[in-house]
Amino acid sequence: MGKLSMGRLSVGKLSTVLVVLLCVGLPAMAEIDLSGSWSSKNTEDALERGGGPHPDDWAGLPFNASGRAKALSFSQSTISMPERICWFQTQWHIAAGPFSLKIWNENDPVTGKIVAWVIGGWETRAPMTIWMDGRPHPSKDAPHDQTGFTTGTWNGNVLTAYTTHIKTGYMRRNGAASSDQATITTTFLRHGDMLTLALVMQDPIYLTEPYIITRSYMLTPTPVAVAGPPCIVGYEGVESGRVPHYLPGKNPFVDEMTKTYGIPKEAEMGGAETMYPAYRDKMKDEFVMPAKCKENCGVQGRN
Repeated sequence: MGKLSMGRLSVGKLSTVLVVLLCVGLPAMAEIDLSGSWSSKNTEDALERGGGPHPDDWAGLPFNASGRAKALSFSQSTISMPERICWFQTQWHIAAGPFSLKIWNENDPVTGKIVAWVIGGWETRAPMTIWMDGRPHPSKDAPHDQTGFTTGTWNGNVLTAYTTHIKTGYMRRNGAASSDQATITTTFLRHGDMLTLALVMQDPIYLTEPYIITRSYMLTPTPVAVAGPPCIVGYEGVESGRVPHYLPGKNPFVDEMTKTYGIPKEAEMGGAETMYPAYRDKMKDEFVMPAKCKENCGVQGRN
């Protein structure tokens, strides 16, 4: 009996050792490789990522009164000001823009550990460096720029990046603005050859609730350029020193969504309520279906 017990004990110990060895030999379900060229899937939210949203389409944005007033004052000619032609967007433009991503890592030359992930820049957005070495964010009084300051942490195989110290920018390319107090949390989720980014913006100046969007990318063997050609300031119809804008009550596009799609003006002006599905029930009595679809009608030939 004693020999049998000792035999069983030995088998148990051996099994434990084998399990430990197998676990050591298998890769941990933690950090994964995000490097490579990632092609933007612009069929997702095609209008917003492509030609851009309608000038008065702010539905789904959790605006407060200041955010709405800022958007209504915006003129697209602003970006033709000589002072702004070569102006970078903030890191939110990763999601708001149509471009693909190039991602790589920077390693410590001594230890070989990854100290940062880098998302290459475009003509309109500076590179995004995600520091992974535990360095703190600067003081709230430190200078802000369009690049911002970003740190990252792994939670299993999901990377979460937190961006602060950004200058004012745009959540949508129709004047929906973000302030220099905004922060961005970006989550990177990789599923095989698909990369999904979930971005959350919190802005105490222009928003009443967090604004959340997701974007998808596919791994591609075609290299993605990490920067465009040098930006050269030229004359685009706006003289230096003039700031194009609309005065309160003078924006000529405030009824475009109503005329084109029958969407009530209250909905197109945004607000936290417009983010949620229940808002459709509230506005259904005010919605008038157009007799015929005029723009962005989906399958060609159908109304």
